Amino acid sequence: MRFGSIILIVALCSFTAYYIYEPIPEEIEERWKLMLTNSFFRSLSHLADLSELLGLKDYMGVMYFITLAEKVVPVSDEHVKVKEETFDGVEVVLYQPKQRGGDAELRRAVIYLHGGGWCLGSSRMSPYDLLARKLVTELDAVVLSVEYRLAPAHHFPVPYEDVYRVVKHFLQKGVLAKYSVDPGRIAVSGDSAGGNLAAAVSQQLQKEPGQQVQLKAQALIYPVLQALDLNTPSYQQNQDMPILPRTLMVRFWSEYFTSDKALFRAMMANTHNNPESSSLLKFVNWSAFLPETYHRKYNYSAPAVVQGAGGDGVGMDGPSQSLADPRASPLLVPDSALRSLPKAYILTCEYDVLRDDGIMYVTRLRSAGVEVTHQHYDTGFHGGLMFTVWPTDFLIARRMTDNYIKWLEENL
Repeated sequence: MRFGSIILIVALCSFTAYYIYEPIPEEIEERWKLMLTNSFFRSLSHLADLSELLGLKDYMGVMYFITLAEKVVPVSDEHVKVKEETFDGVEVVLYQPKQRGGDAELRRAVIYLHGGGWCLGSSRMSPYDLLARKLVTELDAVVLSVEYRLAPAHHFPVPYEDVYRVVKHFLQKGVLAKYSVDPGRIAVSGDSAGGNLAAAVSQQLQKEPGQQVQLKAQALIYPVLQALDLNTPSYQQNQDMPILPRTLMVRFWSEYFTSDKALFRAMMANTHNNPESSSLLKFVNWSAFLPETYHRKYNYSAPAVVQGAGGDGVGMDGPSQSLADPRASPLLVPDSALRSLPKAYILTCEYDVLRDDGIMYVTRLRSAGVEVTHQHYDTGFHGGLMFTVWPTDFLIARRMTDNYIKWLEENL
């Protein structure tokens, strides 16, 4: 009996170790903590797959547990005044420094857009709440955090349009005056899918006729910037890397556009481009825009172009058209649309499928004459900035946060 118990315990421990252990590169700090953290994400992903297979709940519906588990009620404290408001029909959380007696000084402002693959995340999650408070206290800034609607309930362009409406509303002179914001010191920023939205908003705002107040800066944290080539070197090198494996990123992209699983399958095979999107592949040609050091062992092969790919069956307002829309993929604009963009801060991580998206954007912005600060973390992984809350607090998250805030302090 005792021997049988020992065998069972050894077997259980072996299975647990096998499940938790992943071949994470030695260069990454706190590897075992990352393995343990990612085992939770993988377990939830497997549960989500099973739930969808059994018809109980869709994949993103189960994965949304991550958002719910981290949600907090943003409240004021001794240093920060917090208000939940609605700007042009979209929920926002507004963080302001507590007013000192007779303080009428205009402040800088950061419009922050949370990540989560357009399907998960919330401005009310603990890491985003903590980041907003840190920005307020260290920059003496007003922070506007946007609670945009999410896919798959709201496909593209709804999340983008929510964000754009909020930004347009906030940049009205009367609104800025109400919150004591300096019109010449406003930045838009976001991480991952939020970085995508921030880049898209920056591009579209400069095209707006009669727009009086413009952004001074854009800060993009490991942004996702294109959906045309999902086999860049970083997608291949990091296809099984925590926290964002290639399969999950492809699923985020497909869910952003449609609930039709045919698009997901085509994107996984990188055969989702159609004749309309194919003309834009030149803007995401990594052999041209990625420094050679990041090519690694990979050789460029243009994505296949398939007639009817991208969901043409759902009509021209569906995924086929969305693939070629720069509001979804900001890398798809010509150089002429980049030249007048505000100065940029772009953070990329070596062990991230989205690394090459950010680096290609750095190359293209610099070629267009835009001032760019590129901060690359050789030991970084996707989502690192958000791992600031115990027990998933990482040292690299502190460095990322400190460097990001330092740039804003010096450039905004």
